[in-house]
Amino acid sequence: MRTKILALVLRAEHALLALLCASVAGCSLPPSIPVMGAYFPGWLFCMTGGLVLTLLVRAMLVHAGKPRVLGPPVILYSALYALFSLLFWLIFF
Repeated sequence: MRTKILALVLRAEHALLALLCASVAGCSLPPSIPVMGAYFPGWLFCMTGGLVLTLLVRAMLVHAGKPRVLGPPVILYSALYALFSLLFWLIFF
C-alpha cells in the first residue's frame, strides 16, 4: 500500500516538473533577426533559404538533363522545399 502511494506521489512530482518546464519554455526570446532596424521572423529566412536551395537543385537536374527522373515535379519540389526549409530551421535555430 505504501509503495503505491509513493509511486503516485512520484508520478505527480514528475508531472508537475514537466508542467513547470513547459510553461517556462515559452519565456525565451523570439527567433527574430534584425535587418536594417526591422525585426524579421527567423522562419522567413529559413523559407527563403529553402527556396534558393530548391531552385539550385532544380537547375542542377535540368542541367543534367534529368528533371523528371525522381518523380512528379510538384511533389518532388514541394518535398525538397519543405526539407530544406526545415533543415535551415534546425541548423540555425
